[in-house]
Order: sequence, then C-alpha cells, then structure tokens
Amino acid sequence: MSETTSDSAILEGTRRRLTEKQADTVDRLTRAAVEVITREGYAASTVRMVAAAAGVGPATAYTYFSSKEHLVAEVFWRRLLQLPEVELTDDQPTAERVVVTLRQVSLLVGDEAELAGAVTSALLGQDPDVAHLRVRIGREIRRRIATALGPEPDPDVVESFEMLYAGALVRAGMGYGTYAEMADRIEKSVHLLLD
Repeated sequence: MSETTSDSAILEGTRRRLTEKQADTVDRLTRAAVEVITREGYAASTVRMVAAAAGVGPATAYTYFSSKEHLVAEVFWRRLLQLPEVELTDDQPTAERVVVTLRQVSLLVGDEAELAGAVTSALLGQDPDVAHLRVRIGREIRRRIATALGPEPDPDVVESFEMLYAGALVRAGMGYGTYAEMADRIEKSVHLLLD
C-alpha cells in the first residue's frame, strides 16, 4: 500500500471523511486510548478517561467514536494500515510467505497484553461502527494473505487461512496461549495445509 493510500485511509474516519485538524484529534484520542488501557485495563477504561488524557472534551470524543469498542477497533485498524508490507520474494516457498505474513499480523498487538485483550473484546462487539471496521480489517488481512499465496490464489485457501488467523487470535484473547504461541501454532498449521 502506498503512503498516499495509507495516509488517506487514516484521514477517513469510520463515520466520515476527516479534515487535517479532525484527523489530529482522532490521532490524539487513539494514542490516549492505548495509554489509558495500558494503565487502567480495558474493563476500567472509558471514553471519558481517554478524552481527558487526549485533552479533548467527552462530547468531542463521542463525535468521532460511538463507544469504547469503536475506539479500540480504530486503534487496531490504524496499526494494521501502518504495518509495513512483508517483503516477499518469488523464490520463497508459498508456505513461508504465508507464515511470515500471518506472523506479522498476529503479533501486531501481541506484546501489549491489555491492548491485545481489548482488541479481541472490541472486535467481537455489536456496535455498527465496529462492524464497519471489522469488515475493513478483514479485507486488509484477506488482501495480505492473498498476496502471500501468489497470483490467483484459491479463494477457499484464502478463507481457510483467514479462519486460522481469526481462531488463533480469539484463542490468545481467551488466554489459551500467548500471541507468540499462537503465531507458532499458525506456522505449524500453515505447513500442515500447504506442505
């Protein structure tokens, strides 16, 4: 993804297109959300607390985010967009290309336990704005998997890896293992499916 595409996607909020000043406010809110969640834990965090940490009023925060879940989903979406593309080479085996891609995405918030748990909870929420972001996140992950599989990948294979990725992250979010352990499990599963 080019910088222009990435930059414009970040300026495009879930609810509307943002001006530069509005984008700055959203950026401050998303950075403050990570700080508050890390300090207070997801369950204790509120949009009001995040707004205070970002130096904006609660009404302003709610202008951009309908809920705490929406705010956390936006944090993950922005991080995913800013994640550099994995450098894949034609001489890499397909399984290795998929492993590298899925490991990178799987560990996106893996080192931040509170945030990782918050992302898992938020993305499972029913907020319509979260549902919108969930679709965008899913499309981006699908695109990355398809790219790793090579030209004209089998849609069923792409979907299988999407399900593998999602299942592993839910398992990590439920405490059945760390995100690093789930990335290792993904690697084993990819090799089972492709080798």
